[in-house]
Amino acid sequence: MFYRKIEPYIEKYLNDDQAKILCIDGARQVGKTFIIRYLAKRRYKNYIELNMADDYLGDKLFKNVKTIDNFYLQVSVLHGDKMNNKNDTIIFIDEIQIYPHLLTLLKALKTDDKYKYICSGSLLGVTLSKTTLIPMGSITTKTMYPLDFEEFLLANSVGRNVIEHLRHLFNEQKELEESLHNKMIELFKMYLLIGGLPDAVKSYINTKNINNVRTIHEQTMNYYIEDALKYDLENKLKIKKIYEMQTSFIDNKVKRVKFNQIENNDYARYLKYEDEFDYLISAGISIGVHGVSDPKFPLITSLRKNLIKLYYSDVGILTNILYKNNINAVLLDTNSVNLGSVYETVVAMELRSKNYKMFYFDRKNEGEVDFLIDDYNNLSVLPIEVKSSRGEYHFRAMTKILDNKNYNIKKGYLFSNNKEIKKVNKLIYMPIYFIMFV
Repeated sequence: MFYRKIEPYIEKYLNDDQAKILCIDGARQVGKTFIIRYLAKRRYKNYIELNMADDYLGDKLFKNVKTIDNFYLQVSVLHGDKMNNKNDTIIFIDEIQIYPHLLTLLKALKTDDKYKYICSGSLLGVTLSKTTLIPMGSITTKTMYPLDFEEFLLANSVGRNVIEHLRHLFNEQKELEESLHNKMIELFKMYLLIGGLPDAVKSYINTKNINNVRTIHEQTMNYYIEDALKYDLENKLKIKKIYEMQTSFIDNKVKRVKFNQIENNDYARYLKYEDEFDYLISAGISIGVHGVSDPKFPLITSLRKNLIKLYYSDVGILTNILYKNNINAVLLDTNSVNLGSVYETVVAMELRSKNYKMFYFDRKNEGEVDFLIDDYNNLSVLPIEVKSSRGEYHFRAMTKILDNKNYNIKKGYLFSNNKEIKKVNKLIYMPIYFIMFV
């Protein structure tokens, strides 16, 4: 199995008798059920798994459960022989968002303290944002994402000692030797094609067949669309359209969402589609990046809601849409192929996996900077620019905000395929694979 960085967090919870009930949030197909099942079975003698999606399509035993006594009764119908005590019994409620009333019931289950519980949900973020009776004092939520690049390297048998060597070079701003640099670029480009969905990574490792991998990308994208059609009946068609239009937005020179193109309405504004954006981001299937025109710490104070970029949650889904089985579009440095949106997507994935709130700089007379994140160590802002090609680059906006003393920015990063690491004034040039250490 693949190592996932969330493992120690879940293990700590499983060994803490006093902890609030843990709910793992995240989009479909990111590995939530697998990792919970694996760790819970290893820790507890009696493992009980309740899948609410299956229950809803089947006997609906839990559809009207509102009390803990009724909950225990229904569990006993399925797993009565495993219901012992808290020390050796864990109950895993999968897809709990199917029945929001069970989220409300978690407080009573925690107070009763009869068993250990853990939950997960593929649309948990959406449910939590819309349900007012969630006992937040009784639960802890943790979001799980697709494999980041470091996890992808580990899955592909790159040793931890190599990764720690890379981390040391990043911190010291030292270049890799040529052969290792070339290998890292090769692996990074494979990550652009495969992405971080566990089934896609597993298929690639086992078969090396891009057709199989692309089938998983297609299926996953269809799952996401089906979920939108199922769970948000009022706005489902607009959600589907915006999700499918993300490619056309981020593959343009100006990558922000153009509201007037969604329904061919010249007067459309952000507020018209705010609920749809919230769904896509809360469901974990899109990554939202808002614009700012004043890059000062903290960035949230300068947020401009009318400027937003949306990225797919997994870069493999994007490269499947753009290139299908033509892997050379990514593997070869072809001048005719613009990989800008692909490289930006993978950077957005990396930053989100570290729970950064992402913004981008946009001012009409100065241009754009791809990403801005808060630099809490310096109480400043860290700007990040991404280039998919080799060569020298010019960035009007990056230079302007770095040079502006009013912004108090200590440094900025430019990531590209180039091996060279150098610092020009406040701008640090880095190879793209080092994004995993920001």
